[in-house]
Amino acid sequence: MFLKRLFSLILFFFALVINAQIEEEQLDILIEETLTTFNVPGISVGILKNGEIIYSKGHGVRSLTNKKDMNDETLVGVASNSKGFTCFALAMMVDEGKLNWDDKVRQHIPEFQLHDAWVTEEFTIRDLVTHRSGLGLGAGDLMFFPEGGDFTIDDVIANVKYLEPESSFRSEFQYNNNMFIIAGEVLKRVSGLSWEEFIETKILKPVGMVSSKASYNRVTDKSNIIDAHTMADGELVQIPHDWSALANPAGGIMSNVTDMLTWAAFLMNDAVTKEGERLLSEKQFHELWQLQTPLQVSSSDSYNSNFKGYGLGWFVADVKGGHKQVYHTGGLLGTVTQFTMIPDLDLGIVVLTNQMNGSAFSTITNTIKDAYLGYENRNWLKRYGKRNADYIIYNDSIKTAVYNQVKAAKKLKSLPKPEQIVGTYTDNWFGDVIISHDSKKGYTIKSKRSSRLFGELLPFNATTFVAKWNDRSYDADVYVQFTFNEKGEAVFATMNYIAPITDFSFDFGDLKLKKTE
Repeated sequence: MFLKRLFSLILFFFALVINAQIEEEQLDILIEETLTTFNVPGISVGILKNGEIIYSKGHGVRSLTNKKDMNDETLVGVASNSKGFTCFALAMMVDEGKLNWDDKVRQHIPEFQLHDAWVTEEFTIRDLVTHRSGLGLGAGDLMFFPEGGDFTIDDVIANVKYLEPESSFRSEFQYNNNMFIIAGEVLKRVSGLSWEEFIETKILKPVGMVSSKASYNRVTDKSNIIDAHTMADGELVQIPHDWSALANPAGGIMSNVTDMLTWAAFLMNDAVTKEGERLLSEKQFHELWQLQTPLQVSSSDSYNSNFKGYGLGWFVADVKGGHKQVYHTGGLLGTVTQFTMIPDLDLGIVVLTNQMNGSAFSTITNTIKDAYLGYENRNWLKRYGKRNADYIIYNDSIKTAVYNQVKAAKKLKSLPKPEQIVGTYTDNWFGDVIISHDSKKGYTIKSKRSSRLFGELLPFNATTFVAKWNDRSYDADVYVQFTFNEKGEAVFATMNYIAPITDFSFDFGDLKLKKTE
């Protein structure tokens, strides 16, 4: 069976090179192999070429629980692919004369304030959506991630001033969701509609995305929707949908392959609907795909790119021979997605999954893309399969070493006593983190404002503990390092993730916890 499938894959890649098109049967085989290689329950894939849908199909199951088939109508959280919609909406407001990309944010949100006073005054709408704020990767994401916290948009606006920058303003690309959340609030204030209402009535409906909703909570018919899945302690498990409505402007949209192909067709038709309605001026549509924040191109770039960067809600790059590629990915806990367009080839590729392994969508997208760009067989399945396996082994080795040390630490005589570390620790933007101790159960740690973040606190050495979160699907255990005063009492604590596989939105590294009780 394996040899038969391998032979079929070889024929598939040969067909891609000769015909520069996708053979449905062979693409089916590749996707099925991708499901197995990366342990993904379900994937749906769509291809748009020359304005026609040439592939639109689901593979696997939408849920490990109900075992129902994944199909091209199955709803998936497209996550950060929502950012392109947010910027499209803002561009519509520019067309209406209600704002300008270079308006200062404080013109529309007077209470907006960042750590640096000069940056606060200079910060523009354009800066909100181009990841050049100077803040670090994922800074402040714990205000909405994981779901279950009590933070509001007012909290986000009030708290970003406590986030210290990692680089100077506009000097580096550092991905940040909270700036998009604030951009959503700008949209609300200038349009008079909530972000969700605007996206659904002004974009989704006229474009023809009939099944899509601006938020998981707005999906009334959940008969054909995925469940999220991830690896937890080496086992594939189903987990609840996890995305706070607070962060919808950064990643809230629910859609499917059919609707996302409709979105691709609309965009590659110069923002004109099937009915001939132009939703955005040519000038503003052109602006969305212009490079705003440059990214370094690797000398070993797989697509011979000369430039790469971020536009307004989109990544932009050139690929083989100077073809402009406009694309984005998205990730929630248990879900990752990829959306790719090469407009001069009139090519759109959509890959939606229900497991948080980006190697799966990269395998499929790159294979399809290679066919139309004329690359010979580069066997992305094998390449990413090995890379993924090696990465898991690497992360597991780190975690194993840490928990071996935790076991050994039980014998240490230099460990702090409970009275030295038990208490409430407060961070300016995240609030209280409470450390407790029970003589039988040991130490526990929990966040007061993010109710799902709680777990064991395990001794590691004389100054450091390990927070082992009860929800093992997070894969986000962290070191908790204490600073003691001259009396041996803990006065500060910091956190850093144990393994690099931890999602960057678990932004523990930006916490500065001061013991307050």
